[in-house]
Amino acid sequence: MSQNTDNEKLIQQLLQERDEMYCELSRLRQADDGYLEVLKAQNTEQEALINKQKARLQKQEEQLNKMADQLAWYRRRFWKASSERYIPSDPNQRKIDFDGLDLLPEEENLAQDADKELLAYKRKQPQKQKKKPVRLPLPEDLRREEETIEPEGIDDNWTRIGEEVTEVLEHKPGELYVRRIIRPKYAAKPTQQEQEVPAVQIASLPPLPLPRSNAGASLLAELLINKYQHHLPFHRQITIFKQIGVSLPASTINGWFQGSCDLLRALYFRLREVVIKSDYIQVDESTVPVVNNEKNKTVKAYLWMVRSVMKNLVFFHYDKGSRAQKVVVGLLHGFQGAIQTDGYEAYSIYEQKKGVLLLGCWAHARRKFEESLAEDKAGAGYALAQIAKLYQVETMATEQDMDNMQRAELRKRLAYPIMVAFEKWIVNYYPKVLPKSKMGRALSYTYSLFHRLSRYHLDGRYKIDNNLAENAIRPLALGRKNYLFCGNHDAAENAAVIYSLLGCCKAADVNPREWLTDVLTKIPVYNNDYSLDLADLLPHNWKNS
Repeated sequence: MSQNTDNEKLIQQLLQERDEMYCELSRLRQADDGYLEVLKAQNTEQEALINKQKARLQKQEEQLNKMADQLAWYRRRFWKASSERYIPSDPNQRKIDFDGLDLLPEEENLAQDADKELLAYKRKQPQKQKKKPVRLPLPEDLRREEETIEPEGIDDNWTRIGEEVTEVLEHKPGELYVRRIIRPKYAAKPTQQEQEVPAVQIASLPPLPLPRSNAGASLLAELLINKYQHHLPFHRQITIFKQIGVSLPASTINGWFQGSCDLLRALYFRLREVVIKSDYIQVDESTVPVVNNEKNKTVKAYLWMVRSVMKNLVFFHYDKGSRAQKVVVGLLHGFQGAIQTDGYEAYSIYEQKKGVLLLGCWAHARRKFEESLAEDKAGAGYALAQIAKLYQVETMATEQDMDNMQRAELRKRLAYPIMVAFEKWIVNYYPKVLPKSKMGRALSYTYSLFHRLSRYHLDGRYKIDNNLAENAIRPLALGRKNYLFCGNHDAAENAAVIYSLLGCCKAADVNPREWLTDVLTKIPVYNNDYSLDLADLLPHNWKNS
């Protein structure tokens, strides 16, 4: 009996210990679960914070890369001196080879031969030595005022043995003068016989540019040249005239300017006809600020420029500031021949037009790769080196004074194999770059226009780039930095008239002051006599006559 009692006590004790252990275990489990939940919550917060920091760092890194690219571009654009260092099958058919994208052995051999010939030619050329500046003598036709300076202490004991002459170029402000046209009147003496003659005789007034105006042709020419060639706004010229004693109201100057443009407008339209009738032109466009009275601010408008390459004529066109495709279609209506442009999409309409050959500009393609140098030095450097070889071919033809046929043959022999290899390199290299990167955009731009870029080799007259057109536009860029804007669409059209005619003077190496003074005197006669051809007054014809 006692044994049973002891067993029960033991069992009760064991059960009690088990219960206590179970309770303790439950308590510990609850405590552990709460601690784990806390740890999990803390871990989740830390992971969220880490992810947030990673996203922030990634965004900052992208911004830094973008700013580094922009800084590199601005340094090259504004602080680094412009350099031309990187100017770094069937030749009559320009399309990629149907045998595949890989460079064929014969194509590679032709490209290597072209490289060797260009390198050999470059090594043979003598090194150009810098010329030391030489002071040129002053022109003999300039008026000279003599000033004699005698040394001190000279008396009869001295004999003059010679002299030292020093010539210094001086300047006086410009001079305005009055041209007085005197026409004597004569009355007939009374005679016995009546004669059918007027009682009073007086000479006819010579033709003046602007009727009912006291502005002479030379003054009008000076106003136009100062504004559109020397970039002096009219208010500055009025100040200059006031300094030499002549006060001219702004309204009078503006009236003279409008009258001069109206007088020259017929010659301007005749220039357009001559340019469009040529068979090789370059086209470009540039901005000009124009005041919009409705918006009470200046808006960006566009001037179109057409350059006849062979005739060396320049024509500017303004159509309410529009850059739309319809403007260039109307501007070049009836043109037949080669058109050289940049990659602006508006010109693509001429790709399929019968009788028109669309040419590209290697300078624009080169510019894209120059902007990519900081991003992909190896790829952009290779592309610039290939473009430099094409320009070296042009230098070689120019230095050897080749005619157009010889230049075209040289291009087919040297430039064409380089272009074939370069085109296939572009196709193979493009998958290695990001499409939206600067290098990707440069490759895409060049390849999309490669058929236009390569056509210049077909004719020795065609230029490798559109730089001559951009040079013709440069006075417009300088002018808008000085007179800032055009007051309205009519003022912009007048600017197109003057820029066109002065651009032709520059291209023909004609003194614009002499030409404009003479033409403003003669053009009233041409405008009233339709048997005369206004083209005779264009600078290149005027110079020859």
